[in-house]
Amino acid sequence: MGSKTFDPNRTTFDEGIARIREAVEKAGLDTTGRILTSRDDDVARVCEALAVDNVPDGFRKWQLPVFLNCPSQLYITVADAGARAETHSHDEGDGVRFIVSGSINYQGKELSSGDWMFVPAGKEYSFEVGRLGAVMCYCYCCSCA
Repeated sequence: MGSKTFDPNRTTFDEGIARIREAVEKAGLDTTGRILTSRDDDVARVCEALAVDNVPDGFRKWQLPVFLNCPSQLYITVADAGARAETHSHDEGDGVRFIVSGSINYQGKELSSGDWMFVPAGKEYSFEVGRLGAVMCYCYCCSCA
């Protein structure tokens, strides 16, 4: 699904947010206070609707059905096989965790390379690292602004 006239600035930031809101609303996806992962059936359907055709040949791109609207911090985490993040929350803001390699297990779902999870501020969760360990990127957004 490549575009011969690739223009990464074709859509403004506000138009991108509006596009997400429209797709989420059209699909009836309730994102309020809920942890979302790329392995949730309803989320996967919305991601398909958020496919982007403005990409160079050989690329595929889509928006996630969530957005962070605040100052943010980015972290890289390397975790040993079997390590466990006990129940906790990030009370000051939303976050998105991307699995770069390896895997984690969250509520019976294995999230592996390329998967992600959105965690709303204050929402408690836990996970266990898979048998090969994991490398994760976590973007944390402060709601204090």
